[in-house]
Amino acid sequence: MSKKIILILLGITLCFSGNAQKKGALSNHKNNYNSPKLVLGIVVDQMRYDYLTRFYNKYDEGGFKRMINAGFNCKNNHFNYVPTYTGPGHTSVYTGTTPKYHGVIANNWYDKESKKMVYCAGDKNVESIGTKALSGKMSPHRMGTTTFADENRLFTQMKGKTIGVSIKDRGAILPAGHTANAAYWFHGKGEGVWVTSSFYMEKLPKWVSDFNASKKTESYLREWNTLYPIETYTESGSDLNIFEGGFKGKKTATFPYKLDKLKKKNGVFDILKATPYGNSLTTDFVLASIEGEQLGQDNITDILTVSYSSTDYVGHNFGVNSKEIEDTYIRLDKDLKRLFEYLDLKVGKGEYAVFLTADHGAVDVPAYLKSVKVPAGYVNNSERKEKLKKFLEETYGAANLLENISNNQIFLNREKIKELDLNLRDVQEAIVNEQINYKHISKAYTGTTMSSVEFTEGIEALLQKGFNQKRSGDVILVNDPAYISYGKTGSTHGSGLNYDTHVPLLFYGKGIKQGETLKRTEITDIAPTMSALLGISFPSGAIGEPLEFVLD
Repeated sequence: MSKKIILILLGITLCFSGNAQKKGALSNHKNNYNSPKLVLGIVVDQMRYDYLTRFYNKYDEGGFKRMINAGFNCKNNHFNYVPTYTGPGHTSVYTGTTPKYHGVIANNWYDKESKKMVYCAGDKNVESIGTKALSGKMSPHRMGTTTFADENRLFTQMKGKTIGVSIKDRGAILPAGHTANAAYWFHGKGEGVWVTSSFYMEKLPKWVSDFNASKKTESYLREWNTLYPIETYTESGSDLNIFEGGFKGKKTATFPYKLDKLKKKNGVFDILKATPYGNSLTTDFVLASIEGEQLGQDNITDILTVSYSSTDYVGHNFGVNSKEIEDTYIRLDKDLKRLFEYLDLKVGKGEYAVFLTADHGAVDVPAYLKSVKVPAGYVNNSERKEKLKKFLEETYGAANLLENISNNQIFLNREKIKELDLNLRDVQEAIVNEQINYKHISKAYTGTTMSSVEFTEGIEALLQKGFNQKRSGDVILVNDPAYISYGKTGSTHGSGLNYDTHVPLLFYGKGIKQGETLKRTEITDIAPTMSALLGISFPSGAIGEPLEFVLD
């Protein structure tokens, strides 16, 4: 064989070898982004981190424990802004950013342009679908950035589906984002149906109509008693106490609760929201949505966002330390097990990924804390407002300088200030110096300070990440720890203290390592982490970091 022929053959061999290497490299690259068929995002409304540990021995192996023991547990996970409310919480989980950027500064807030209170998901320009009530007039139009579900839709050329489900409209709408195929929420009252809005569709799909007609909702209007003998509920306080609200028509907030008899005085089907049956009904609807929408049935990733809202209603009604909250979490654990087992069968073990977190925590009932000598109490916002109005009138010789006080923010009448030739910064500072002397106000800051000074730690940094220059107020107030504007029974939330910021963060499933960490993580890290798992763009306003130690 001549030298020339040998060189030609060698060249051909090297060419094929190089092509094979390139093909192998492309194959390996594809395997790196072998995304789950379904991503399930779970937000448990008002879930403190210690509900994982406090009720741990009561949980089944297939619910919370499945995620803890076979997945990754971020034990030191916190919200990194104030206020810790439902609307901002759900939005921040899925956008990877804070109210400073996404614009959802509260559930309801004072709109400086219209001079009215607005609702985070309210939209007068859409119509209710599934009911004639106004409860369907909702959309995500007030959310300024994308969610990771939006980014997945864009990445897959709108082929990957997104479905949002929650009893609360905002819990379904905000996580699912702007491009969702659908978001469904529960309309109670005398109807007890799942609804949506014309933002998503013109009529309900057949599977939703069939579910609404199935009498499943009516089946939960039954007795609510503890799942296990009440004497075994040693992780919570006594059943009969003065710190719980209860239901109209029943003298004491004690088990059992006969919901069918109590429904007329408690909004008919709305009573289910404040019982663990609301979570069970949500799970029933979620299973129907997986089947009806055929989620996770191909290799293009779908996203299902689920918010369990009844935990929040029960917490507000009965409080952090109640038997009712313990029973609600024990029953939610069973619902999670049911959901995961369904996904194993429908989507396949190892073919889906899940994260579970909360939109905020909650404070123990201040009256209870006082009874055990922990500093706590209540503030009277009406008295504060009257005192401030009097101060402004005496200081500036004019009325109507105050437009609104809500969400611990003071909104000034800027037109009036301009008309009086007053300096806005000076007026803000004067109010801060006045407010800081009021009982149970620990800190006060001007909006000008929030817009011009960079804070890197402490409550000031949390306030700044929650401050939206266009939507937030002229003065921001901070109450003393465990001092709230609320009734004397039940728990609430909203502060930057650990009882409100420290929430669970569990990851489980395809692409997730097994392990745990005490390293601080933040709520804004979730969306970038899920985006990294899917190999898609981060949400448009994301400020969090992917948790690389979670990803396999």
